[in-house]
Amino acid sequence: MQTILSSLLAAAGLASAARPWLEFPDTGAVEQFGTLEEGGALPNVSDVVGLPDFDYLAGEYMSLTNYTYYRNGAAGEWSYRNNLEIFQRMRFRPRVMTMVDNIEDSLPTTILGYNFSAPFFISPCARAGYAGPWGETGIMRGAGRGNVLYQVSDFSSSTKQEIADARAEGQVAFLQLYIDPSNDTSIIEQIREAEELDFKAIILTVDSAADGNRHRAVRFGVGSADSSYSSITWEKYDWMRNQTDLPIVPKGVQTVEDALLAVEHNVPALFLSNHGGRQVDGSPSAFEVALEIYQEAPQIFNQTEVFADGGVRYGADVVKLLALGVKAVGIGRPFMFANIYPNGTGVERAIQIMKREVAIDAANVGIADLKNISPNVLDWKRFPTWAQGS
Repeated sequence: MQTILSSLLAAAGLASAARPWLEFPDTGAVEQFGTLEEGGALPNVSDVVGLPDFDYLAGEYMSLTNYTYYRNGAAGEWSYRNNLEIFQRMRFRPRVMTMVDNIEDSLPTTILGYNFSAPFFISPCARAGYAGPWGETGIMRGAGRGNVLYQVSDFSSSTKQEIADARAEGQVAFLQLYIDPSNDTSIIEQIREAEELDFKAIILTVDSAADGNRHRAVRFGVGSADSSYSSITWEKYDWMRNQTDLPIVPKGVQTVEDALLAVEHNVPALFLSNHGGRQVDGSPSAFEVALEIYQEAPQIFNQTEVFADGGVRYGADVVKLLALGVKAVGIGRPFMFANIYPNGTGVERAIQIMKREVAIDAANVGIADLKNISPNVLDWKRFPTWAQGS
């Protein structure tokens, strides 16, 4: 199934660009894993060597409808593609003969004051139950064993109580919310649920003003769960802040102007995201937004914590975002694909892979400390001017 989908996408890429689009890199996954029976036996999770492997395996193992729910993007899916490809347009300037022996010691970080084992986290993605009946509880268990942050989706398959109960002792998780800004009673109920279930922060979705224009999803009957118009304003955000002591982080910032407004409203953190390229085609990747902030208002990275997600598949992607000043990097779809393995084993493996990749990629660039990365490790001169918006 995955092979057919990849062929179609590659053909579409040939028709629309000089370089064909590859759904996942040709690094031997097809040859190693072959064709799987839908819902059949999975290869040993230890045989997975990179996050794209989980994408391939999920495409083989899941029904096409369920896989499409995770995979789809808006309209022609150009923003989805750009999220993935933008990282390779910015090259490194690796330095050699540097002391990198202790790079792994700098992996642990804090996010809103809570300690985690790595500078990346699991972004909120809906309907984890499409991967397996364990739903979000599998992701929570894997995140707990790997000691990384899991931001739970508001549109979950498992109940919020089931997800909360799956936490390990002392495990910290955040809860994403979609709100109806016209219904204060409902918003307060959502906030109280987050408090009662001991989620430590609220991730407020602000980039979903209308239904996403998802052609692929509509064909398979798995369109957006958020189908109404929603006018969330900064006034509503400030009102929400007054209803709780929980930090509320706006997710979906896509311009330097909105990042500056977020700082004016004293956000505890802001989250750069284009919703995985699922809302409006032509929206910028989080990497491009982080670049815009670095160029036009770099002080923002010192004024508040900045998170970013979208298209991250390799440790090098994480390193590039950290080099711009991003505090922690979100990864979404790969963890949903990894969740085809039960009891969080795939999620745990994905965490292990990313920790190793972040460390070795940073070391190979000559970075000694992940908390002190110079932006000069990025090759600004060769980054195309059209990709910088100039």
